[in-house]
Amino acid sequence: MKRPEAAPLPGDAADVRLLGADLLSDSWYTLRQIHFELRRRDGQWQRLSREAYDRGNGAVLLLWDPLRRTVVLTRQFRLPAFLNGSPDGQLIEACAGLLDGDGPEACVRREAEEETGYRIRAPRKLFEAYMSPGSVTEKLHFFIAEYAPGDRVRAGGGVVEEGEDIEVIEMPLAEALAAIASGRIQDGKTIMLLQHAALASVNTP
Repeated sequence: MKRPEAAPLPGDAADVRLLGADLLSDSWYTLRQIHFELRRRDGQWQRLSREAYDRGNGAVLLLWDPLRRTVVLTRQFRLPAFLNGSPDGQLIEACAGLLDGDGPEACVRREAEEETGYRIRAPRKLFEAYMSPGSVTEKLHFFIAEYAPGDRVRAGGGVVEEGEDIEVIEMPLAEALAAIASGRIQDGKTIMLLQHAALASVNTP
């Protein structure tokens, strides 16, 4: 994984004036304090400073078998989750990654094979979303792709050199939805994709 470059600051907008930025950290991703003026709804300009964490944009994919009504997910350690109450830091997620200079579709193809071992055939883009817009610039591109058992071409598990140790999990969609309700699945992007699959499965014979 290449170290992402911080996105340049955009130009001013009708109701936003950017005044400058202070670099707070660029150890791996980039944390900046942005100084700006925002025009409030009453027409008055207010000067503010906010921190913004720039880690680049990403893409996420749910592997979904509509015939068997199963999904392929991953389990891996997430330090921020461990620091914020997860007993072991192990989160169940849809496979995802940073774009790293690729387009979103190329990203999900790469990540699916690296993390799950599945070579996907026809990923379909669903939507884009900012996942934590109060502090993180990242935008995620959401995909879904049908798979079959024969599409698995390797073991998966991630890239050891990047510190990845990923368990591949296949489960019925109904079990995954129950895991959301029980708190076993708590990853936001994964919940969004599973809910989409649940809605789509209603119309699947």
